Amino acid sequence: MLDKLFDNAALNNLIRLAARVLIAAIFIQAGFNKIPGYAGTAGYMASAGVPSALLPLVIAVELVGGLMILVGFQTRLVAFLLAGFCLLSAWLFHFQPGNTGQMLQFMKNLAIAGGFLQMVATGPGAWSVDGRGRS
Repeated sequence: MLDKLFDNAALNNLIRLAARVLIAAIFIQAGFNKIPGYAGTAGYMASAGVPSALLPLVIAVELVGGLMILVGFQTRLVAFLLAGFCLLSAWLFHFQPGNTGQMLQFMKNLAIAGGFLQMVATGPGAWSVDGRGRS
């Protein structure tokens, strides 16, 4: 019964749009929040051994990548790259097995990477720049 429900193209396009909006919101907000909190974020990066000179690139990846996912432009490529970004940031900043809070953040990043990989596999749906003209 549920298989027939989810065979509906309009419903699938709505679900893919919702998925893009929800996952993009994290990155857009994170990118914007790093601007007023630039010094603190740069210090946090340096404390993890990541050069703070990379912060402008991180902000650009989060903002531009988030916006591209939101509108569904070059979705599969951007989702693949953001999955890698999530895995890398999980490892560099959150893999602390003795710290429950950091391990929760680590697992959150893994889950987001999984969502992006699902997006790579299925695409953005018809309600996207990539899918315009498709049903």
